[in-house]
Amino acid sequence: MPNLDRLATFLAIYRQGSLSAAAAELGLTQPAVTGQLLKLEAELGEQLFVRSRQGAAPTARAAELAARIGTRIDELRGALTAADDDVQYRERVAVGGASDGMATRFLPALAPLTERGLRITVTLGLADELLSALEAARLDLVISSVRPRQRGITAIPLIDEEFVLVAAPALARSVDPALLATDPVPALAHLPLIAYADDLPIIRRYWRSEFGRRPPNRVAMVVPDLRAILAVVVAGAGVSVLPHYIASAALEAGSVSIVHSPEVPPLNTIHLAHRSGTTRPVVTLIRDRLLERARSWGSL
Repeated sequence: MPNLDRLATFLAIYRQGSLSAAAAELGLTQPAVTGQLLKLEAELGEQLFVRSRQGAAPTARAAELAARIGTRIDELRGALTAADDDVQYRERVAVGGASDGMATRFLPALAPLTERGLRITVTLGLADELLSALEAARLDLVISSVRPRQRGITAIPLIDEEFVLVAAPALARSVDPALLATDPVPALAHLPLIAYADDLPIIRRYWRSEFGRRPPNRVAMVVPDLRAILAVVVAGAGVSVLPHYIASAALEAGSVSIVHSPEVPPLNTIHLAHRSGTTRPVVTLIRDRLLERARSWGSL
């Protein structure tokens, strides 16, 4: 059983994104933090971080460990501190994400935290806009479909989205199966596209991943909400690429059909992003809650 102090040190490094920031948070020297980490890695027999000039990037094992112990370590700390410590959670936290994922998965997972007095303000939008707001300190945490590249932003993998190409059944039947198997781009070229944005971010990625080129199809509608895209696809206006969790109920009901079935469905990783450095306890609470819940979601 790993030492509790070592687990707490590991958690500080994971949350802060560097050994020096973790040392400052814990009131320890950096060599002491390094020693705790090395002992924990020796106990577990696995490397937990890849260290560089940019900080300490967590391995997959570190992400798994943090999701398992994060809230439990916080609860144990809370039990050992004053009873009025929950006052720190009676404040506002600004969270950003895409409207569809927030509505269907992420906000319902956070609802129980409001019982502790936490007030969550939500901003909906595109990943790049939200990450810019995070960098400018207008948001505390962003659930992003894009891996952040900005300096000073720490990103933790949350969950993988699995994508499917879907259309209304009548439109799906218009695709020639033989041509689809041998030359899919021409086989699908007559289908109008229902896109999330003008640059076709999800559809373009699917075409390039599966067919090696951009789609030549006409764009019938652009709407930045995956639930609205599904409704338009069900109505027969065109074809689109959607996360499986968005399309699953319509697939089960027969309202849409899968048009193309790759051997390995394309995936996209959703990240939790926050500013590096000292993290407010309430932000940590939200982040760890989402990581804990994501373990039961599997691929979306």
